[in-house]
Amino acid sequence: MKLKGSQILLKMLEEEKVDLIFGYPGGAVLDIYDQLYKSKIKHILVRHEQGAVHAADGYARATGRVGVCLVTSGPGATNTVTGIATANMDSIPIVVFTGQVPTTLIGNDAFQESDITGITRPCTKHNFLVRSVEELAATIKEAFHIARSGRPGPVLVDLPKNVMAAETEFAPADIKIRNYDVAHKPVPKKLAQVFEMLNHAKRPLLMTGGGVILGRAAGELSELARKYKIPVTGTLMGLGSFPGTDPLWLGMLGMHGTYHANMAVSHCDLLIAVGVRFDDRVTGTIETFAPNAQIVQIDIDPSSINRNVVVELPIIGETKATLKDLLQFLAEHKYIPAQEARQEWLGEIALWKEKVPLTYCQNGEIIKPQYVIETLHKVTNGDVIVTTEVGQNQMWTAQFFKFDKPNTFITSGGLGTMGYGLPAAIGVKCALPGKQVVDIAGDGSIQMNIQELATAAQYNIAVKVVLLNNGFLGMVRQWQELFYEKRYSHTDMTYAPDFVKLAEAFGVVGMRITKPGEVEEALRKAFAIDKPVLMDFRVSREECVYPMVRPGESLADMDLGTREMIN
Repeated sequence: MKLKGSQILLKMLEEEKVDLIFGYPGGAVLDIYDQLYKSKIKHILVRHEQGAVHAADGYARATGRVGVCLVTSGPGATNTVTGIATANMDSIPIVVFTGQVPTTLIGNDAFQESDITGITRPCTKHNFLVRSVEELAATIKEAFHIARSGRPGPVLVDLPKNVMAAETEFAPADIKIRNYDVAHKPVPKKLAQVFEMLNHAKRPLLMTGGGVILGRAAGELSELARKYKIPVTGTLMGLGSFPGTDPLWLGMLGMHGTYHANMAVSHCDLLIAVGVRFDDRVTGTIETFAPNAQIVQIDIDPSSINRNVVVELPIIGETKATLKDLLQFLAEHKYIPAQEARQEWLGEIALWKEKVPLTYCQNGEIIKPQYVIETLHKVTNGDVIVTTEVGQNQMWTAQFFKFDKPNTFITSGGLGTMGYGLPAAIGVKCALPGKQVVDIAGDGSIQMNIQELATAAQYNIAVKVVLLNNGFLGMVRQWQELFYEKRYSHTDMTYAPDFVKLAEAFGVVGMRITKPGEVEEALRKAFAIDKPVLMDFRVSREECVYPMVRPGESLADMDLGTREMIN
């Protein structure tokens, strides 16, 4: 059967069970869009190509499936770079299809030409330039395999216009690709070492990261913690991998982690880190990170082992399979923790939590942002998928919203991309229309991709935006307050649109909330509306995120907002 390249592309997407594409058309991809017109695959027209990638990314994080987006050549392709880098830093499986000028014009500075494979080589897991229609089908199949296998990541496929127009014989059964799967299974000797470490440990601690969620290992992690009464802390990307309402949960560690989580890391004698890469925002000063602990690191990616923190026991393996094997090993060898020592350790953590609880003061007529997030949790009973922008809104969400399930906290961790939350929320809601989806945003970040409100309105994608509007680039302002003697150089955002009127102009419901007593009612009203809603909460302007580990300090040295360092 002879098919055009554009037809083969759609056939292969159907083979991969792709049901949704986020995209923006242009001249180089007109043949593809003509085939999409006849296809059963749904297409969401975004308003900016960066929004398409973030939406595909949100779709992937919420479902565990590969997200897909399609854009044209030149500026369309280059507009995807920030989204691709975001997905790459957080190991998110997406496939980005970009149009390209005909192969005969590549390298000639043709109209709307860009070397997108060269540009994205540092921020993709892999990328392809398809030079002939004969290699198209295998390339697409390979792209999806690479995106989802091993440590997931973004793959870009560049599609020249003449390749899309050319014809070739198409036989799906004959398509063969290289196998990139590498099976990493921990040897019993390493499991025996973990067993011995646990036997000797009096203050063990589990540290969970994004690899637990990506590896679908939350169940095994929870079983390990609960069965052996091991407290758990997590990175930003690990939130939701262990229930936030469980008594063993200590909250997030790191720069804006809880006091008791950071103190537990600083005083534990065994740290079992699962699916983490020890980012600098997590460790504080490397030399003082977990100074009393033997460290076990479990990760699927060998390049993440010993990269930032040198560990006593590296275990390369899938998080789910490794934890399952470890649970079986501990059960077979009848591991029983020393009850007295374990209770003493848990008691010490409870005293830290009592000494310095994660709190704020909501009084008077000014809304505290933390109160909005706590009220959101109350109103939804935690049964909501939350995306965030980046900055203070992201950190307050991590601190004050209790995530009980994996894949319910969708945020840009590694790259910290402003403008991520709204298009990601659209992607999540498209993937899971029966779920409530909320983007917690700042007034700075939301303006980066606020045009995607039009996308939400066009398709009635009923996301809710909780806008914490403090009239500043809040996190940058906080650093200027703490380290630059309150010289607020170009962080004042009081000259801003009327967000309620702007929402209405896009066809979205807009609400303004100015008093604490209005917060709960506004949230309940918004969730009762089956339309996209933007809620403009006017919050305390100079509220800071605390605790805070200052740059160059250890996790045990935290600024709690009292201008005193407590340890």
